[in-house]
Amino acid sequence: MPSTSRPLLAGIEAGGTKFVILVGTGPDDIRAQTRFPTTTPAETLGRTLAFLQQAQTQHGPLAAIGIGSFGPLDPHPNSPTYGHITTTPKPGWAHTDFVGTLRHPFPHIPIAFDTDVNAAARGEWRWGAAQGLDTFIYLTIGTGIGGGGMVQGRLMHGLIHPEMGHIPLARDPSQDPFPGICPFHRDCLEGLASGPAIEARWHRPAPTLPPDHPAWDLEAHYLAQALHTFICTLSPQRIIMGGGVMQQTHLFPRIRHLVQTSLNGYIQHPSILHHIDDYIVPPALGQQAGAYGALALAAEALGRESAP
Repeated sequence: MPSTSRPLLAGIEAGGTKFVILVGTGPDDIRAQTRFPTTTPAETLGRTLAFLQQAQTQHGPLAAIGIGSFGPLDPHPNSPTYGHITTTPKPGWAHTDFVGTLRHPFPHIPIAFDTDVNAAARGEWRWGAAQGLDTFIYLTIGTGIGGGGMVQGRLMHGLIHPEMGHIPLARDPSQDPFPGICPFHRDCLEGLASGPAIEARWHRPAPTLPPDHPAWDLEAHYLAQALHTFICTLSPQRIIMGGGVMQQTHLFPRIRHLVQTSLNGYIQHPSILHHIDDYIVPPALGQQAGAYGALALAAEALGRESAP
């Protein structure tokens, strides 16, 4: 039920393709929402500010803003470039001061800033497929590939943040001569298995390829190879896979089977040996995981500021 006593929050899912913005007190009480294409920083952030200011006029003052953004980015509050999108390959967006742009018209409220995948992970932990877990990962397979999650109840950070989409993969050129499209690494995970990589390899958009097309066995092979690495390094209690490519739900059984085959019984745990269907799963929040997660980041930032 909607609540008039809970603080009003804004959640911004800043994707490389589109922005999704929600204003409300939680998933059960969304007062306003919008989505629009990601164009230039000036136009896109200008539309963001206009929407937030209009929502505030109609629904009351915002208590906090949460941002889950494409990156790479700087999520460390004590850094001089905190709140910036940094070395992104997205044209025009490198070194954009995202938080600073929002801070000017909203100087007195907390603004949380993290990766889009960490935001989605936070949303799934609070309301979705990761409830009750303290160590899990969330992967998005779409225009790009990103990964985030939690370890022992804390979102993953470090030097900057995880860049799971850029791990190297073993590619057999005799089976897959496609060299990859990543401008930094060519045939890393994102370079071989993202939506644009599928289209570049097969000369057709991924959604137009039928389930029996050889593209999908190759895609499952690369994704399972990556999951093998993440399982052995991070030991997640669950792996959540979202993004546009994973709308091809026939990928899930292929990936699960290949993960079991690749691990070959080395990880002796019932979740992998006997309950793989519940171990590698789609997001319970569906396409809203990132936007709801940004709301969760805002609530968390407000809670930190309110704590004694």
